[in-house]
Amino acid sequence: MTEPKDMLCLADPAAHAAALTASVRDHLGAQLRETYALLIEERPAHLVALIERLTTLLDGQDAASEARFGQDLIEVLPALRAFALSLAVSPARADDLVQETLLKAWANRNRFQPGTNFTAWLFTILRNQFYSEIRKHRREVEDVDGAAASALVCLPDQVDHIALQNVWATMAKLPAAQREALILVGAQGLTYEAAAAVIGCQTGTVKSRVSRARAWLAEALGLDRIEQPSV
Repeated sequence: MTEPKDMLCLADPAAHAAALTASVRDHLGAQLRETYALLIEERPAHLVALIERLTTLLDGQDAASEARFGQDLIEVLPALRAFALSLAVSPARADDLVQETLLKAWANRNRFQPGTNFTAWLFTILRNQFYSEIRKHRREVEDVDGAAASALVCLPDQVDHIALQNVWATMAKLPAAQREALILVGAQGLTYEAAAAVIGCQTGTVKSRVSRARAWLAEALGLDRIEQPSV
């Protein structure tokens, strides 16, 4: 069943989604990834330091493999922080969310199954932590539907970044469920199946949300009016 909030963005979302050309989808995907590249630090120093402190405590026969686990955490930090920024309202809150995720992942490192999607596993921990905090502190929760999301961070003031700031502010107007799916698939590069596992829904639901989000965002940004070559 289609979620009521997902229908708010488009009068006929399926028709708009079908009308998007491959070039428009590619251009929108490039803008999403470029915007994210500016939104996040490569590897926040204090979070790297936290992982390094954890690895210094290692000893015994599993020390080498667990040190590798720590390096894997460092490598995925940019993606993890980007996802946290898409859920939280402030960079400080996002960093707190990432820190809690790192600590939980470390405490449960023996539960990770080698060969499975490490990034998706961490995203699931982070998402569960975020919504767990919401349930505990409902009166302190910021607008999780995106009304305040445009205030997450400020991109640099250079002229060539104005368009990317517009992408971020426009994306904040999407329903939360659509924005989350679009970020996981369009910006983070997860498969529909992996994104569905993170969110805890059917693959078809993710496909529908991403399709609707792409269509609305392309229209809102004017990308659906990109001139097509004459025949």
